[in-house]
Amino acid sequence: MVEAIRFREDDVHEEPAVSLDAFLDQSNATAVRIEAGEDARRLLPMLDRLALIEVDFPAFGDGRGYSAAQILRESGYVGELRASGDVLVDQIAYMRRCGFDSFAPDAPIDPKVMEKSLALYDNVYQGTTDKRAPIWKLRHG
Repeated sequence: MVEAIRFREDDVHEEPAVSLDAFLDQSNATAVRIEAGEDARRLLPMLDRLALIEVDFPAFGDGRGYSAAQILRESGYVGELRASGDVLVDQIAYMRRCGFDSFAPDAPIDPKVMEKSLALYDNVYQGTTDKRAPIWKLRHG
């Protein structure tokens, strides 16, 4: 794993993330890791005590983590939301739209390529947690 890419201004959370089951069985962890297929809604009653939620992407085509991020952000989670695993540069813009604000990819991502990828599209087609207005709404009010 390479160094995390962060789109946050706060300090890096140093505590390692524990598994969801371990987190639910203890009271003092502030970082948790959700594996693909685990239900992020199990964390909803405890969002206020979490500084980091790491969501695993075991394969680039596995989209379950996008849903987990959307659920967590829509439920009011404001802490660091990190996508980890098989994260590719062309996915980062979409992951950001769902609420991810840090990334721990298995393979290095070229910062220049990522910057170009993030600036590629001025408009979006769907509304999501990033609150950007979809192009249809901009055109038709």
